[in-house]
Amino acid sequence: MRIPIYQIDAFTNEPFKGNPAAVCPLEEWIEDDVMQQIAAENNLSETAFFVKKEEAYELRWFTPKGEVDLCGHATLASAYVICTYVDDKASHVTFQTKSGRLEVAKDGSLFTMSLPSREGEKCEVPEALVKGLGKVPKAVYQSRDYLAVLETEQDILDLELNMEELKKLDGFGVIVTAKGKEVDFVSRFFAPKAGIDEDPVTGSAHCTLIPYWKKVWKKNEFVALQLSERGGKLYCTDLGDTVNIAGEAVAYLEGYIQL
Repeated sequence: MRIPIYQIDAFTNEPFKGNPAAVCPLEEWIEDDVMQQIAAENNLSETAFFVKKEEAYELRWFTPKGEVDLCGHATLASAYVICTYVDDKASHVTFQTKSGRLEVAKDGSLFTMSLPSREGEKCEVPEALVKGLGKVPKAVYQSRDYLAVLETEQDILDLELNMEELKKLDGFGVIVTAKGKEVDFVSRFFAPKAGIDEDPVTGSAHCTLIPYWKKVWKKNEFVALQLSERGGKLYCTDLGDTVNIAGEAVAYLEGYIQL
């Protein structure tokens, strides 16, 4: 079996920045355990697989540890692969996923994804979260992930992380956020239970971040930075039940998997 593979840096226009995702176009679906083994072998935060079905593409995402229901940066990377290598005349891509129908529009170098909004509900501060971050958040919310709000951008950078404590939490991952110095808000994202200690740039986390910051700033459009070592910029819009998240992407690698 010979499977094409691309590695795309998402939410950046520079190689070695943003969030790398592997993307594997398939003629038809292969066994789940094979896709999981490929994702583990790639050892990136996400590996995406897609199959064309009529006018849309079925899309699935795998971390090194398991399948997830939503991944923003690998969706952007998949749209980049389709518009660059599969159908270079395409300016719009429709995906069918575990999170429903996702639309991606291409305008020049910018890809804009429409994703489901996931507003968090305010909750008590778990002890494991405080121990895992080394700081007491000023507020905590929960959706798929925990959202911990800190006072300053510097607080985000100065976290003293304990991944074993974060693994004790019942959410998928942990988002930390604060107001930005040069952008509307900044964040970091951790999902050690999924085999991702820190994700470089996380589109799905912004499905929770955007509705939170809409209430804080009382506006609908934002520029955000994720403050990982690689870093990434996201252009965000709150549309109510959905959010738009836009960013650029750049190709790093193309080749084939031999099985």
